[in-house]
Amino acid sequence: MLAGGIIDKNDPEMPKIWKKVAQTIALSAKLNTAINVSEIRERISQIIGSQIDNSTTIFVPFYTNFGKHISIGKNVFINHDCSFLDLGGITIDDEVLIGPKVSIITENHPLDPTNRKSLDLKSVRIKKNAWIGASATILPGVTIGKNAIVAAGSVVNKNVPDNVVVAGVPAKIVKKI
Repeated sequence: MLAGGIIDKNDPEMPKIWKKVAQTIALSAKLNTAINVSEIRERISQIIGSQIDNSTTIFVPFYTNFGKHISIGKNVFINHDCSFLDLGGITIDDEVLIGPKVSIITENHPLDPTNRKSLDLKSVRIKKNAWIGASATILPGVTIGKNAIVAAGSVVNKNVPDNVVVAGVPAKIVKKI
């Protein structure tokens, strides 16, 4: 999955994916009843399979469908009500800020109607010190550059260079930092 590309809906490995998704759903229910940041950090660490650094803060509710393909750096802040669809892999570098209601999506479907229930996976990376504004959507295959800002409500469907502000639907460069 992390290599990207099409995974056919009839792939013999798909039942294993759905089993992991079911486990993540169960763990997410516990995550989203956590009562403090330490407990949230502990439960997300369990979902993603690696320890979240104590400098990172994540607020619930937080949603993911798979979890094991999320990597979160140090001193990251993820606000309330974010959704990470991570089958294709999500990497969040150190010092990143993610506003409320942000969606990061690594999964798509082929255009061909006869194959539409297959998955088309592409990873997403958010580089160091980037800031993703409230309700932004980051689509499959996108890299957000170092120090870049994605304005609230933007839909990012192409790579964002370092040190720029992007805004709009689709997001376009509006300013250099």
